[in-house]
Amino acid sequence: MSVEPFIHLSGVTKVYRTGRKEHLAISDASFDVMPGELVSLVGPSGCGKSTLLKILAGLHPHDGGEVRIGSSTHPFDPARDIGMVFRAPLLLKWRRILDNVLLPAELLGLPMAAARERGRELLALVGLAGYEGKYPYELSGGMQQRAAIARALVHDPKLVLMDEPFGALDALTREKMNLELLRIWKESGKTIIFVTHGISEAVFLGTRVVVFTAGPARMADNFEIDLPHPRTLDMKTGEKFGAYTRRIYKLLGMD
Repeated sequence: MSVEPFIHLSGVTKVYRTGRKEHLAISDASFDVMPGELVSLVGPSGCGKSTLLKILAGLHPHDGGEVRIGSSTHPFDPARDIGMVFRAPLLLKWRRILDNVLLPAELLGLPMAAARERGRELLALVGLAGYEGKYPYELSGGMQQRAAIARALVHDPKLVLMDEPFGALDALTREKMNLELLRIWKESGKTIIFVTHGISEAVFLGTRVVVFTAGPARMADNFEIDLPHPRTLDMKTGEKFGAYTRRIYKLLGMD
């Protein structure tokens, strides 16, 4: 029996209007995401990646095409079923780390005793066991982003949307966080959409890569990444990895 896509996009368009001016943010985005996939969206600034994430999150309407998340047997509630991680951790500086992680559970009115236990488990999952009582300023940038990932998972969402979550980190920390994200993804089993400017990062993380180009904004390609798991940094020197990155460079006019 075939598995139904968790996310289905067909001919999705988005136009921003300012007075009489129109800006085409997304042109004909069409792809499926299967349950448990980690899909990378890659492309230059202003090509519609973050806009598409906002459409999936229910924050922006789309102007054309079809967007379907979940199914009739498993209805999807954006307010309850989405976790988000942004470029900046956006932790509340006056709250301890565990209390920051628990914020979605508080907002959704979930039973707090169970949520607190889950929050501690998630902090252990992201490598922050023992830091529950610390304040954000006591953690490094990478550690703060780990806490943000735990916060995105605490209410057990069906979908995690990540908008350049490692873009502000130094290169070495970013590599380490890539490995950590893959481990967390495997252990949590979540469906993840990951937006990035990094071509190598998109290939390394994704089970699938969706490439967007700018001027005019359009989806240029959508292909699977046939690399084994667990992924290792050594794979980046392999011929297959290089072929995937060259494919994206060519689509972006960088070959």
